[in-house]
Amino acid sequence: MKIDNKTLSQAVNRVVHVGAWIPFIWLLVGYYTNDLTADPIREITLRTGKTSLILLILSLAVTPLMIWFDWKFLAPSRRPLGLYAFIYVCLHLLTFVYLDYGLQWEFIVQGIVEKRFALVGFIAWLLMIPLVITSTKAAQKRLGQRWKQLHKLAYLIGILAIVHYVWLVKNAYTQPLLYGLVLFILLISRWQPIKQRLIEGRQIVKRWTRQRKAAREKTG
Repeated sequence: MKIDNKTLSQAVNRVVHVGAWIPFIWLLVGYYTNDLTADPIREITLRTGKTSLILLILSLAVTPLMIWFDWKFLAPSRRPLGLYAFIYVCLHLLTFVYLDYGLQWEFIVQGIVEKRFALVGFIAWLLMIPLVITSTKAAQKRLGQRWKQLHKLAYLIGILAIVHYVWLVKNAYTQPLLYGLVLFILLISRWQPIKQRLIEGRQIVKRWTRQRKAAREKTG
């Protein structure tokens, strides 16, 4: 039995909503059970930041997956993934300004200006705000072609987030560089020559599949 795109979209959205809450719940469990390592503030900072980055990359992966496999049912999940990524970025920033700096704004501003990882992360957060504000269908309709140009900032935000992560963890580069590699693959797949080749390859596979199916039906 073939499942229609609407049903698949609803199922994927449920997974997104449930999955996005799991890291937060797990963080709360760790907090109330005193299981956040010897440096809980750094652990909260790393967890919220990593979760935000993963959700951002997943939101950026929607269009490439639609190009590669024609999975149109993924389209509605792009917005909630992006919004959850922003929520975790806000938690990440809140950890910095409240838990780490105790809302002492003079030191917060000084920390952002003097620490390059904080400055890059803050810029990425600022760039996400207009994307969140214009994430609705009404905004997309109102802005028209400008909406697509604006939301291409998501890739720049992703790059800044990777740089922020690399500078934050200092010598532990493996994970951030892996995320950077995934982001590079997603970005290069949007480049028109590569995108066209991927679409052509997908069409060739579809034709081959139809021919094989027709041949089996004929011989069966």
